[in-house]
Amino acid sequence: MATPQRPGFPARIDMGKTSPALGGRPVPRRPATPGSLPSAPASVTEGVGTAISARDPIPARARMVQQLAEGGVRDTQVLRAMGAVDRHRFVDSALVPQAYEDTALPIGLGQTISKPSVVARMVELLMQGGLRGADGRLGRVLDIGTGCGYQAVVLGQLASEVYSIERLRDLHEKARANLRPLRIANVHLILGDGMAGFAKGAPYAGIIAAAGGDAIPDAWIEQLAYGGRLVAPIAHGPGQQALMVVDRSRQGVQQTILEAVNFVPLKSGVA
Repeated sequence: MATPQRPGFPARIDMGKTSPALGGRPVPRRPATPGSLPSAPASVTEGVGTAISARDPIPARARMVQQLAEGGVRDTQVLRAMGAVDRHRFVDSALVPQAYEDTALPIGLGQTISKPSVVARMVELLMQGGLRGADGRLGRVLDIGTGCGYQAVVLGQLASEVYSIERLRDLHEKARANLRPLRIANVHLILGDGMAGFAKGAPYAGIIAAAGGDAIPDAWIEQLAYGGRLVAPIAHGPGQQALMVVDRSRQGVQQTILEAVNFVPLKSGVA
């Protein structure tokens, strides 16, 4: 029997299909090798300067991380992950000067890359309640709404494995192009309906969503492991959204409403 070829980077997963790159076998359920981006320097929260350069982006990233810490993000793993990922590589060249500002930026098709403070806040909430291994990393995570791929890469620094699903084909391909040179083995990109989740990877230690609907889809709850945590925006009053944290145990589901947020609407189907 021929030895199956190693999947390309990032691994593509088609909904409801086996992976040709894995010799027709089902998608593997075992954890993949964690992300291999270089860790941010120990002094990342002490950065100075705001100049952004493709050759030396660290000062701008360091300033961003410092501001996140000053804004209330306490988890050093989350701060380190935010400092390790080049946000400017996930936005259009004209927006690079704004890449490390705390602002959402357009990525096309009416979608945005979330503010760094929002990404850090949601990921920190996930880390506080999600299932962790002995090494302190989260287990398998489902990322709803890949967008440009930035949040998936941040999660790849913190979780054993990340399945990131996007319903818009053009954005899915953009994310693949963004991630390809990074060669991160534990981040898998899926083109599919995020409202249905991704049952093949379940159960998940954590689920995080970058789009908000009127309610949390039942499929997400069903795919969340006992002891796992879900973090997502949800409609909370006319024209308003708030962050919701869902913790699942064998005794039931606990939902907690937090601060107001503003995300794109959650939609079904693939386009």
